[in-house]
Amino acid sequence: VQLVESGGGLVQAGGSLRLSCAASGFTFKDYGIGWFRRAPGKEREGISCISFADGSPYYADSVKGRFTISSDNGENKVYLQMNSLKPEDTAVYFCALAFCSDRNIATKLMVGSWGQGTQVIVSS
Repeated sequence: VQLVESGGGLVQAGGSLRLSCAASGFTFKDYGIGWFRRAPGKEREGISCISFADGSPYYADSVKGRFTISSDNGENKVYLQMNSLKPEDTAVYFCALAFCSDRNIATKLMVGSWGQGTQVIVSS
């Protein structure tokens, strides 16, 4: 199982970025893929998840209405479109195989390890 994140960068507040998660080594049919982020001095948190069972998206309150998760099963990719970015969105973003739920948004499965992530910096 391998997931590689890309698409991060430096953007001004109010701007947009689209992150990509390229997956390999498994079939898009079980569980889902979650996006997580680790802001400076904070623990990693799940912010969005997409369930492969029915395509349902899940969002943390902090990103709801601004971020959109989607998947391209044909290319084994999951995207996170981030609009109206805020300085508090600055973090390293990771994707991982995950269990999606309303309570926890995304819980990483015990399969594979974390990737290097992609850095997002939002300037004010």
